[in-house]
Amino acid sequence: MARFYALSIEPTLFGDICLTRRWGRIGTRGQMRTMSFSHEDEALAQFARIQRQKASRGYRERLT
Repeated sequence: MARFYALSIEPTLFGDICLTRRWGRIGTRGQMRTMSFSHEDEALAQFARIQRQKASRGYRERLT
């Protein structure tokens, strides 16, 4: 089964940092979860943690 997992970090309108995670089967909209952080360092640490976890499960990095 072909799957995707996407991570992105973006600022919110209220000055927080938002880490967005999207996943699902290729060709579908999939699911989405967002996490808000008050500091960018926290968001980057969580991003790296999730990225390492997904790489260990066989997901490959693809920059778009």
